[in-house]
Amino acid sequence: MWSLPASEGESATAHFFLGAGDEGLGIRGIGMRTEESDSELLEDEEDEVPPEPQIIVGICAMTKKSKSKPMTQILERLCRFDYLTVIILGEDVILNEPVENWPSCHCLISFHSKGFPLDKAVAYSKLRNPFLINDLAMQYYIQDRREVYRILQEEGIDLPRYAVLNRDPARPEECNLIEGEDQVEVNGAVFPKPFVEKPVSAEDHNVYIYYPSSAGGGSQRLFRKIGSRSSVYSPESSVRKTGSYIYEEFMPTDGTDVKVYTVGPDYAHAEARKSPALDGKVERDSEGKEIRYPVMLTAMEKLVARKVCVAFKQTVCGFDLLRANGHSFVCDVNGFSFVKNSMKYYDDCAKILGNTIMRELAPQFQIPWSIPTEAEDIPIVPTTSGTMMELRCVIAIIRHGDRTPKQKMKMEVTHPRFFSLFEKHGGYKTGKLKLKRPEQLQEVLDITRLLLAELEKEPGGEIEEKTGKLEQLKSVLEMYGHFSGINRKVQLTYYPHEVKASNEGQDPQPKALGPSLLLVLKWGGELTPAGRVQAEELGRAFRCMYPGGQGDYAGFPGCGLLRLHSTFRHDLKIYASDEGRVQMTAAAFAKGLLALEGELTPILVQMVKSANMNGLLDSDGDSLSSCQHRVKARLHHILQQDAPFGPEDYDKLAPTGSTSLLNSMAVIQNPVKVCDQVFALIENLTHQIRERMQDPKSVDLQLYHSETLELMLQRWSKLERDFRQKSGRYDISKIPDIYDCVKYDVQHNASLGLQGTAELLRLSKALADVVIPQEYGISREEKLEIAVGFCLPLLRKILLDLQRTHEDEYSRGVLSPGRHVRTRLYFTSESHVHSLLSVFRYGGLLDETQDAQWQRALNYLSAISELNYMTQIVIMLYEDNTRDPLSEERFHVELHFSPGVKGVEEEGSAPTGYGFRPASSENEMKTDQGSMENLCPGKASDEPDRALQTSPQPSEGPGLPRRSPLIRNRKAGSMEVLSETSSSRPGGYRLFSSSRPPTEMKQSGLGSQCTGLFSTTVLGGSSSAPNLQDYARSHGKKLPSASLKHRDEFLFVPAVKRFSVSFAKHPTNGFEGCSMVPTIYPLETLHNALSLRQVSEFLSRVCQRHTEAQVQVSAALFDSMHSNQASNSPFSPPRTLHSPTLHLRQRSEKPPWCK
Repeated sequence: MWSLPASEGESATAHFFLGAGDEGLGIRGIGMRTEESDSELLEDEEDEVPPEPQIIVGICAMTKKSKSKPMTQILERLCRFDYLTVIILGEDVILNEPVENWPSCHCLISFHSKGFPLDKAVAYSKLRNPFLINDLAMQYYIQDRREVYRILQEEGIDLPRYAVLNRDPARPEECNLIEGEDQVEVNGAVFPKPFVEKPVSAEDHNVYIYYPSSAGGGSQRLFRKIGSRSSVYSPESSVRKTGSYIYEEFMPTDGTDVKVYTVGPDYAHAEARKSPALDGKVERDSEGKEIRYPVMLTAMEKLVARKVCVAFKQTVCGFDLLRANGHSFVCDVNGFSFVKNSMKYYDDCAKILGNTIMRELAPQFQIPWSIPTEAEDIPIVPTTSGTMMELRCVIAIIRHGDRTPKQKMKMEVTHPRFFSLFEKHGGYKTGKLKLKRPEQLQEVLDITRLLLAELEKEPGGEIEEKTGKLEQLKSVLEMYGHFSGINRKVQLTYYPHEVKASNEGQDPQPKALGPSLLLVLKWGGELTPAGRVQAEELGRAFRCMYPGGQGDYAGFPGCGLLRLHSTFRHDLKIYASDEGRVQMTAAAFAKGLLALEGELTPILVQMVKSANMNGLLDSDGDSLSSCQHRVKARLHHILQQDAPFGPEDYDKLAPTGSTSLLNSMAVIQNPVKVCDQVFALIENLTHQIRERMQDPKSVDLQLYHSETLELMLQRWSKLERDFRQKSGRYDISKIPDIYDCVKYDVQHNASLGLQGTAELLRLSKALADVVIPQEYGISREEKLEIAVGFCLPLLRKILLDLQRTHEDEYSRGVLSPGRHVRTRLYFTSESHVHSLLSVFRYGGLLDETQDAQWQRALNYLSAISELNYMTQIVIMLYEDNTRDPLSEERFHVELHFSPGVKGVEEEGSAPTGYGFRPASSENEMKTDQGSMENLCPGKASDEPDRALQTSPQPSEGPGLPRRSPLIRNRKAGSMEVLSETSSSRPGGYRLFSSSRPPTEMKQSGLGSQCTGLFSTTVLGGSSSAPNLQDYARSHGKKLPSASLKHRDEFLFVPAVKRFSVSFAKHPTNGFEGCSMVPTIYPLETLHNALSLRQVSEFLSRVCQRHTEAQVQVSAALFDSMHSNQASNSPFSPPRTLHSPTLHLRQRSEKPPWCK
């Protein structure tokens, strides 16, 4: 700390202190101290002199504001700029000292609040003429709502319709008020209730909302928060009769207000809070803080934020948005406002303010500071050929995270009660019905209990439902004792003719009877805590695909993405299927990607789209196409043969020659014998669990995710019953479930020490590696047909995403506010990931005989045996602005893939790819300008400077002096590209370590700024994740940092004009050991030299081909429907059986989904 002594003409009683250096402020913080502590500080720091010259930044505000937590956090970070010195003017000085005695400063951050003498601040500004962060004269206008609305209107910003009632004797024409029972007329403008009445003074927070008599009348009275209240209801319905007010139309929002905080015209942070107009109760979290939700601003809202910031000349400015009727309206401008409790905002705000001050004042102080020209906001990246391209679009399709085992039971139902339920909930509209809500599941349970009771009375009655299936349905629905969460659901599918569905492993056979419903009960499949961690960590790592964000303010990788998102240059949308595990995965990923804080539920509600997507990411896996039925029947036939696989079997089962498939068949040899072994192991496992349940020590034993031994036995006993049928044949469709269960128990319940699980895992995985991929087609043609059937809407959406990016007009240049990166994230289930990958593999994207890279990619995919949790398919679109807009070389597409979470198989058994964005062979030895240099093998760890000197440096433009690579002792200058090697400094880090030899690393270096995250190591826990650190601390674990010690694998990335790289620490297996969370395989590049035209034409061709086939099938179905309609309509409800207590309404028309 530094004390500023009183200079000539300054009061000797006023003391001002500077911010801290690298050591931070500690507990004492920034602010005034006593004179005794001042002298102690001066004695202790007698020999220390701050670097010269210094730009003095003065903070002039009331103590409550200048020493608030947000201001303290931001000033701490601002002090990390080498040439900035911060002083805080004490409240006593501001109120009692003349401005001539105030210390001088070069930059002034001053803002009005209650009791602040704005006149004195204006006088000081005229006297000293500092650079103003927030204009002072405009702060007079911000205090008057009439002026605020006038300025907003002049800027063309949408406002609620309003009128001003000025009770000013000098202006009687503005004081005309006529009050009716349910409306007021203000100067000729009529406002029906509900309407809002605001005092013209912005300092008066007593805003009233008046309700119509039809809603009970009265008014809601809003005020500044007092404890946990922000408004109260009053029966008073008459408007106030004294004072001047603004009357405005009440905007019907969804119960939330959006608070926007700008830092300069190109940055804003948005949050939503519960509207105080709802019930006046302030929502607070466990720490007593008001709950706020993350919000993504639309393009128009981003433009509004820019306009507000510029119009009011307030760099740091907060304002309120109302979202209503598809539009956004500004209803208040608050001036200087900070976000509370957001570390990312503190980082960004300090960085932007520091850069703004340095950009303005560094030249006149002759400070050697290179102007970044907003480099980290421009997504320019080096390509594999050494040129620089702009990242324009990122599309990722991601499977959900680790889940509990899924369980399923099918049964055919024909009882009228089920048809009545089907009709009651609108099943005839589409022919399919999903029942998830507690009251719906209760209805199914009531029907089941009733049918079982009737079966007990009349065992030989007309009820056709099987007693065993009904008992199981009842048992599952009664689990847990209540319905809560999305852990069970019932699906009903209408069949015009009764279907034999009791044998789930066979092709359903229509029988010549009336209609029926296929009831599918599903339970389990919830996202586990490990799944949440996986998704959040992947989101955190995913940032590194976005350039920018130099410096280490946030202490974690990917600052570039975070600032790209906040500076309006990121157009992000997140989609998820309707499965709870998929939605929560998307929310956890978003939390990690955008460094959000708090629980997942508000993130899910605000940021993840999952409703009304017309099958974009959802698929009814129980309604199989005819092709799927044929494939399953053939697959089951081959795997029921009690003989070793012969050459014919290999031809029948693996016509594509998939390496993983051939390997699995070699392990299996005789499928029936292996199934015998699997069944015996399951019997042994259930026996062990029963024995463990008899052990008194295991009475209260809790397994992973709150499962009990009883529940564990239930799922294994069901598999034991279902796998081997009464005929002695095996139901092959249960193999994926068996593998699912044993994989879950080996990973999460290994502490039980059950015998035989390793062998069961090995055998069931071999079977599953055959069954699962081949259920999506055996031949290339079948795989493609089934794949497009699953993901046609998604293919069309991806094509639209790429085309929209291509068609956007960007004639204003890369620094224009409208220029952005489009990111579309699609979270879905295994079926969509399998299908999309099959489209790329078998759809004819490229001719592998003519393209060596594509041949290598297909070989790699062929060796992948499992698309595990968090599998990713990523498409990245780049634009080369140096190429002709009509040239095929203008847009460049890259295709990447990761098989997701690392399995429980032996280390080293998984295939390895060729790295993330590997260099093409002709460029492996090139070092073009702007390219990223690779490893310096053989360099000793104590020679970092020599490495920096020998690495080729790109030429820099005029006015951009080369940055020093040396580490500063006192401060970490935020605008410096640091190559830190010291491990003594907290938070110090090296670049990414590699699990590959240096020669292999060298081949994948170009354009891979996050090599350790994507191409050379397996993703693990990041020590930078706040929640993970907390977890480790609370469990007494230590996060290892082994990856920080590989000094012989130092990767240097030179500073490149208009391009910056996020340097980050990311220990690769740091969290795996203490939480049993498996790591994630890195992204591998399948192809990085595709043109946009190639990809667009390929997707269009696939979609068109399938659409034509669908038209032909629909026409044939339409003809058959009409030929049968005369005799017996297949779509009428079933005949009513003898059930006198229930009468079904007959339907004369066909369901609309059949028309």
